[in-house]
Amino acid sequence: MKAILVTEPGGAEKLYMGEYPKPSCQPGEILVKVKATALNRADILQREGKYPPPPGASPVMGLEIAGVVEEVGEQFTGVWHPGDRVFGLLPGGGYAEYAVIPGEMAIPVPDSFTFAQAAAIPEVFLTAYQALFWVGKLQKGETVLIHAGASGVGTAAIQLAKAVGANPIVTVGSDEKREACQKLGASFAFNYKEGPFTEKVKNATNGAGVDLILDFVGAPYWDSNLALLKVDGRFVLISTLGGSRVESVSLGQILAKRLQITGTTLRSRPLDYKIRLTKEFSSFALPRFKNGELHPVIDQIFSWTEVQKAHRYMEWNQNIGKIILTIE
Repeated sequence: MKAILVTEPGGAEKLYMGEYPKPSCQPGEILVKVKATALNRADILQREGKYPPPPGASPVMGLEIAGVVEEVGEQFTGVWHPGDRVFGLLPGGGYAEYAVIPGEMAIPVPDSFTFAQAAAIPEVFLTAYQALFWVGKLQKGETVLIHAGASGVGTAAIQLAKAVGANPIVTVGSDEKREACQKLGASFAFNYKEGPFTEKVKNATNGAGVDLILDFVGAPYWDSNLALLKVDGRFVLISTLGGSRVESVSLGQILAKRLQITGTTLRSRPLDYKIRLTKEFSSFALPRFKNGELHPVIDQIFSWTEVQKAHRYMEWNQNIGKIILTIE
């Protein structure tokens, strides 16, 4: 089969279309003819040699797919059928003509959705759902500060927070992104390029601060995050795109406020965790996707023959929502 491959770590120019063995469908799995996949920051890190796939995962990039069931493993005969439209999360292998996915992690594509729309959901919505509710314990009426609000995970997190009656506030890097986040339901959106956001968030919350923070930036926001959390606040670190080393750390606020600080990743989680997460998310989100309360946010759609261009576009940090690759 055809797949997007990389021979050695480096820039987007290292990506090329090549031949790779077609995966075989094992019991408990379904084989999917991939119609669309999506870019994630992890793909760029993997391309650069900084984020190897977990043991047993395909070395081909791509953490999510949407497509058509080609073959069904024994365990799921009668559950899934050839021709079914499905989407789901992968540990790798999405940049290819075919991919296998555990039958329990496949999600039916809503009838009104395109494959591109479905491919924009798995990684960002499951990551946001896990961070908000499983790790962050977000409740109705609470306030959550979401950094990188216009990213794929950010746009998903805004919608999920609103869906449970929470109050999302975001930071973004442009006025265009601010407007987009407010349209999605963010109560306030602050452009960090216009100056420190700490006092702005405090003013927006009448000095109370926030109950939960989702942070993708890391070290540069450490002090502001601690200052903005309420007593018993929760801080979920999802990535460290801005740096991973804080020069000096005062433990006083953590102790005085009884703060909970948790790092989380999804790709390296065990299969049973991902299955439970997928099932709970599907029950929560599918009805909301169907009635329009939730929707995938797509910035650009590229043919997978333009994968180098798509990677460079993500590296420019201009996208609002997801960048999709369609596979012919």
